[in-house]
Amino acid sequence: MSYDYIVVGAGSAGSALAARLSESGRHSVLLLEAGGDDRRFWLQVPIGYGKSFYDPAVNWMYMAEGDAATGGRRSYWPRGKVLGGSSSINAMVYIRGQAEDYEDWAAAGNPGWGWDDVLPVYRRMESHAWGASEHHGGDGPLHVSCPEPDLHESCESFMAAGEALGVPRNRDFNGASQEGVGPYHLTIHQGRRMSAARAWLWPARGRPNLRIQTGATVTRILFEGRRAVGVEYRRGDRTETARAAREVVLAGGAINSPQLLMLSGVGPAAELAALGLTVVHDSPAVGRNLQDHYCVDFIYRSTRPTLNQQLHPWYGKLWAGLKYVLARRGPLALSLNQAGGFIRTRPELSRPNIQLYFSPVSYRKAPPGTRPLMNPDPFPAFLTSISQCRPTSRGHLRLRSADPSEPPLIQPNYLATEHDLRENLEGVRFMRRLAAAPAMQALIAEEELPGPSVDGDEALLAYVRETGVTVYHPCSTCRMGPDPARDVVDATLRVHGLGGLRVADASIFPTIPSGNTNAPSMMVGERASDLILNDG
Repeated sequence: MSYDYIVVGAGSAGSALAARLSESGRHSVLLLEAGGDDRRFWLQVPIGYGKSFYDPAVNWMYMAEGDAATGGRRSYWPRGKVLGGSSSINAMVYIRGQAEDYEDWAAAGNPGWGWDDVLPVYRRMESHAWGASEHHGGDGPLHVSCPEPDLHESCESFMAAGEALGVPRNRDFNGASQEGVGPYHLTIHQGRRMSAARAWLWPARGRPNLRIQTGATVTRILFEGRRAVGVEYRRGDRTETARAAREVVLAGGAINSPQLLMLSGVGPAAELAALGLTVVHDSPAVGRNLQDHYCVDFIYRSTRPTLNQQLHPWYGKLWAGLKYVLARRGPLALSLNQAGGFIRTRPELSRPNIQLYFSPVSYRKAPPGTRPLMNPDPFPAFLTSISQCRPTSRGHLRLRSADPSEPPLIQPNYLATEHDLRENLEGVRFMRRLAAAPAMQALIAEEELPGPSVDGDEALLAYVRETGVTVYHPCSTCRMGPDPARDVVDATLRVHGLGGLRVADASIFPTIPSGNTNAPSMMVGERASDLILNDG
């Protein structure tokens, strides 16, 4: 069959894009998703992401390679394989990043991507709990909540400790300034997860010009000469094709979009030829420039009850479940990442360089596949975490073989620069100072991890290297920019050197935003719809 547009991937960007392209009714749109439908109970319950963390039915469950700087440890990278993509299995923190991030994008040769360009897009897509303002939208498809009244009481201790260290209180990290400590705004509405699928696709399901095909793994982009004209995909044991009269748009995310480009002969020519693939276009930047946020956790035993006491014992789970079913309230209706902040670790910095997380719960992440749920610890405890806003280390991904079913090789290259090591050390030093503030001292019984014996720069850096994990924010593997030798797409998201083909997801970020990447990914989907529809 033929459609005007084919969108590959129904994740954070793809859901928004397909819905907007089909909105007028003038264009036929095919949306292909390898995973299944998102209308599952544990995907709609906000805290249910503990259930999907190791669930292959909704999760690609990638394993990244080990890095020299992290002792060769492999890292687990969950990515959504379901309508809504990773927005259906993430922790729902809604952060746009700093205005300067987007000014950096524009300055790198990407006109139309500065802060003044993207802010109206953010406002258009939001239905913010506080209503419309200069910073927020009031009637968009994506509901954003501000759950201050429902936060665990220990969050106040965290925020008061930050203030004692001179960090301002900030109720809105997406407002006039990102700097400060405060509550996280969340993609939750009326006690349910507000994924990209729920926001954009659910209202669009009945449109006769939009076909949403789940269980469809795209294996190849079809080209006529240097123009994309369709895709080949698998559904069960069948191989099917679909043609695009106007464009094919990849929205598979930072792993799947470059993987599909390379499987289709678009990428580093020598690497593709060595795998026996026919090279359609030599694009050396495909799969390069991989960026991610690296997280380091501290765990503290608490003098007061935390969510561990509510969510670890069976009777606590029962109570929380009843409260959720009856009132859509309680711990199941929130994220575990309830508070956090953005700080400058050195006063001479012009903007925050470290993100903070505070979770009134503690748990140990098990190896992939060993259990379906991250269960809280059986004692009162909580987590504080740091991650760099803008790491300078760069990784890559490449194909292992020409087999579309084989996951690509992912090399994060964490902590590869002195800059990143320095900022991580400064971040964990700040966590120690935060823990020493009176408000936190009243809450802390003892430091469980890394423990007070781990001190000094070398010991703390060893802890950073040995325990840090991804924050699940991979991006930039199809980087947007003006140079075909260094970038994959131009500022209109067209793949350099090819016709009828664009990429619209987190893979196009020129640099990683300062914060969680779900909101920027949705924004890219919205912005892509403008670029495509304005072309006629």
